Amino acid sequence: MTVFDRETVRRHRDRAAAGFAGYDFLFTEVAERLGDRLDDVVRNFPTALDLGCHTGQAGRVLRGRKGIETLVQCDLSPAMVCAAEGDLRVAGDEELLPFADSSFDLAVSNLSLHWVNDLPGALLQLRRALKPDGLFIGAMLGGETLFELRRCLMEAELDLTGGVTARISPFAEVRDAGGLLQRAGFTLPVVDSDTITVTYESAFKLMTDLRGMGETNAGLNRRKHPTPRALMVDAARRYAELYSEPDGRVTATFQILYLAGWAPHESQQKPMKPGTAQIRLADALKVEERSAGDRAEPV
Repeated sequence: MTVFDRETVRRHRDRAAAGFAGYDFLFTEVAERLGDRLDDVVRNFPTALDLGCHTGQAGRVLRGRKGIETLVQCDLSPAMVCAAEGDLRVAGDEELLPFADSSFDLAVSNLSLHWVNDLPGALLQLRRALKPDGLFIGAMLGGETLFELRRCLMEAELDLTGGVTARISPFAEVRDAGGLLQRAGFTLPVVDSDTITVTYESAFKLMTDLRGMGETNAGLNRRKHPTPRALMVDAARRYAELYSEPDGRVTATFQILYLAGWAPHESQQKPMKPGTAQIRLADALKVEERSAGDRAEPV
């Protein structure tokens, strides 16, 4: 299913690249959190891929960490890649990775995969690009991201026009992420999420930041003509009424999904076969075992 206009995603990033340093706070913060998660893994990764590198926020965190000797940075936007630091930089599409199988010990993706149409396919290609027992760790925006802006735009448009169009791109839900990793063939998948709340002077400043991040709507079903000013003014008014802090600033929510999984290898943990357990679950929990047909006593 095609949801995003990938050419528009590329244009948004190309446009944002020159001034990205003024708007990269979210990418820098999440890169640091990915680095902290990577520190919990007790092994080194000589060859690493930074997929969706933007201007190198994750790369700056990865260099000199976990025994990384070779770092390849890749982004859909040639302008972003040119602005990144590093010797090995590639303009490439997450949906059609330009890497041979078993090329990397580690693959990291920092806030890029939420713009991919075929996410299972992209993850499958990532898994193939990893060496056996290689690690993928990534972050992407989740479904609660910008719920405040979504609500205000929707209500303002409904009042103004009597209908609603998609103005914020859809995001994955945390409950789906683990299944996506398993579908792509990753083992030992782990998914968790957290929330980053940012305050702004107004909804207009938030929208300016989203443009500076290259994160404005690129959905195929987006409106192709300019948004009426009256709609934006009304949405900003609603935003200020509903989501203001005591100091008058407004809040914006970014839900971050963290994904981790390993390329299969024979040395990895495997679940035991049914019937081979050495102790009963009831004994471990110190409770009375009942058959499936027994009904629990009323409390």
